[in-house]
Amino acid sequence: MKQTDNTLYSQLFLRLAIGITLLSAVADRFGLWSAAYSTWGNMDAFIAYTGQITSFMPAVMTKLNAYFATAAEIILGILIMLGFKTRIAAISCGILLLIFALSMTVTLGVKATFDYSVWIGSAASFLLATQRKFAYSVDEGLKKQK
Repeated sequence: MKQTDNTLYSQLFLRLAIGITLLSAVADRFGLWSAAYSTWGNMDAFIAYTGQITSFMPAVMTKLNAYFATAAEIILGILIMLGFKTRIAAISCGILLLIFALSMTVTLGVKATFDYSVWIGSAASFLLATQRKFAYSVDEGLKKQK
């Protein structure tokens, strides 16, 4: 089945939406959103939140988990938006968001996962990984060079 122009533009929109969403969450942790729009506002608040949703893990892992999640979201957000190693980045993002969703379900209940749309983000990432071609991407540019 050949991808149509509409499909190519839709997956470009999906890449941008996933990437911007990840980077927006990171920007919030770094205090780049105003208090009116912020969920955490700073890294300390995010670390406390991470401790809450990973309360089933040893407390010593809280800070590590928070920094790992932040680094992963920065890297995956950039890779997905640029369209570099898109399939691998999308699968990784899907797994990361699935872990968030499961952790939130266990500790906060399922409603929180819907409020933060983590199931949708995970599913969207896995759907993105199934695409054969990534419009306006580094991956497609590298294919053309070969």
